Amino acid sequence: MTSRPRFHLAFPVHDLAAARAFYGGLLGCAEGRSSEHWVDFDLFGHQIVAHLAPRPEAAPRNAVDGDGVPVRHFGLILPWAEWEALAERLRTGGARFLIEPRIRFRGLPGEQGTFFIEDPSGNALEFKSFEDEAMIFAR
Repeated sequence: MTSRPRFHLAFPVHDLAAARAFYGGLLGCAEGRSSEHWVDFDLFGHQIVAHLAPRPEAAPRNAVDGDGVPVRHFGLILPWAEWEALAERLRTGGARFLIEPRIRFRGLPGEQGTFFIEDPSGNALEFKSFEDEAMIFAR
């Protein structure tokens, strides 16, 4: 077990095969236990679980620093080099970005690299990075 707590997140998907291709194939998450109704994935050491459910409705969005950010989303804060490498792997793999990799809040408290992608079931994921970890909760 790591010294930091790991999170567990369960979320709806409408197609487990598509979820396996996206999370396992495109994002490179190792697959854990599964059944005909759900699949565990290792998302950078955190347990996420895709549960088979009807297609979710479109998520509302809020304006954040000039972007329409999906209200319902999850993701990770990665070290800067890993964030850049993941963005490039997704770009090379043909991922469609909801919000392209960019620097948000440039020169302000909370400055961060961020991008959003969407899984095949419409779940939004944000991956971000801070050059200075003190900015994670800066006001």
